Amino acid sequence: MSILAIDPGNIESAFVVVTDDLSSVIDKGKLPNADLERYIECAPIRPWYRNDPVKHIAMEMVACYGMPVGAEVFETCVQIGRFEYIIEEYRKYATYQRIYRMEEKIAICHNPRARDSNIRQALIDRFGAVGTKKNPGYFYGFKKDIWAAMAVAVTYHDKYLTDSE
Repeated sequence: MSILAIDPGNIESAFVVVTDDLSSVIDKGKLPNADLERYIECAPIRPWYRNDPVKHIAMEMVACYGMPVGAEVFETCVQIGRFEYIIEEYRKYATYQRIYRMEEKIAICHNPRARDSNIRQALIDRFGAVGTKKNPGYFYGFKKDIWAAMAVAVTYHDKYLTDSE
């Protein structure tokens, strides 16, 4: 079984698919939102689905922290709704959970003031080095938004899977 984690954006969104024990990354990327919508719709027919079906879906959710926001944030909210509409079809097969950024900071860094660089370093400390082309590590090929999607997956795992075991 695996976890599909999404870091939504107003134009493009990042995703990771990891085994539910976080032992390996099955797929990752950053796609235009329309392409990621199709990816989510086609998840059951992906080659990895038969061997490692997606049983858990987690997506980062926007939260208000009292500061003014721009149009991009509202467009991201609209996109989250579009993804959730598609994900609703999977609710009979997979669990779905919204993950807030504050949850990620606390779950991964144990500090609500953690920044992206702190989260990235905490993930590297936990899972190992990024690696090189000759010697790829767990995170080889990860870029900024894919790290954020991985943080969603790890938070989901730590908060909802390990507590229930």
